[in-house]
Amino acid sequence: MGEPVKVKTHDFPGQADKAIPYGIYDTVANTGWVNVGTDHDTAAFAVASIRRWWQARGRHDYPRARRLLITADAGGSNGYRTRGWKTQLAALAAETNLEITVCHLPPGTSKWNKIEHRLFSHITMNWRGRPLTSHEVIVQSIAATTTRTGLTVHAELDTNPYPTGIQVSDEAIAALPITRHRFHGDWNYTLHPQPHVNETPVNSTADQAPASTPHRLTPHSLQAPELTGMPREQLSELIDTLTPQLELQRERTLRIRRGHERLVAPGTGAKAKLAPADRVLATVLHQRKLATMDLLGQLFGVTAMTISRANQEVRPLLETHGHHINASTARFRTPTDITTFLASSPTQAKIK
Repeated sequence: MGEPVKVKTHDFPGQADKAIPYGIYDTVANTGWVNVGTDHDTAAFAVASIRRWWQARGRHDYPRARRLLITADAGGSNGYRTRGWKTQLAALAAETNLEITVCHLPPGTSKWNKIEHRLFSHITMNWRGRPLTSHEVIVQSIAATTTRTGLTVHAELDTNPYPTGIQVSDEAIAALPITRHRFHGDWNYTLHPQPHVNETPVNSTADQAPASTPHRLTPHSLQAPELTGMPREQLSELIDTLTPQLELQRERTLRIRRGHERLVAPGTGAKAKLAPADRVLATVLHQRKLATMDLLGQLFGVTAMTISRANQEVRPLLETHGHHINASTARFRTPTDITTFLASSPTQAKIK
């Protein structure tokens, strides 16, 4: 018997080559494509892997394709909350003239993704027991994966840089050509092909007047009866009723977190990310099913998680006081959709 190869059991940055496999599995053709990156697992890297697959295989295997369906995990470089993922996919849609629909598996259910059972599980079995000593060994091991049912896998090395820390502005997200589906629009959406927003039309001139832009949404405009489904006076009464209870609820939560009573006067210390009035308003809009938590987070200048927590705090109080919020049939995907709707709605209009 030969001597076993000594390997390290954990990651040691700087002492080993980095390898990041990003896989695309074609469920129809039973073929896999794995792009092995050497830099960072970013949204740009994820979409670059899909782009490579499309240019090398997809467009040739499906020359008449006009749409592309992607099932992806809920987190990571292709997570549903990752702004870079959506903006990079929008660029890919524009390049390929494809409608790209993404369906994210719910958080915690990534093992439901067929790529786990039909591609990566076989790759893992194929290279088990073999030390992955270099990029060449990794790529060759992946490409050598086959199954009795006909699976074939292509693998290649991607040495391009994919820097982290790239920020995507609210304006860029609002400008995306995206349609969110009625069922869980945060997890299911379609990006439509369109020219890049920074491209200048052929017949444009530098002295053209800029297009008019809608007014910025304010808390007052978000309280419009067309959005809340109730008169402003009723909403104001609801806020006045729930605010004291929300403040008591916050104090109780902080006391439990501290483990003792306040040492400073009320009103001092860290402020809540959302004032009680905004928490009530955000919950009403969410219960109306007008927008996703991501969009509400944009409107109130907080994260979707903060909106979710506000909803968890306010909804039981609404139920206790017998306030039932009727869902609306209207759906908005960007702040511009809301401003356009309010600008075109009669003062007394209601959404049902």
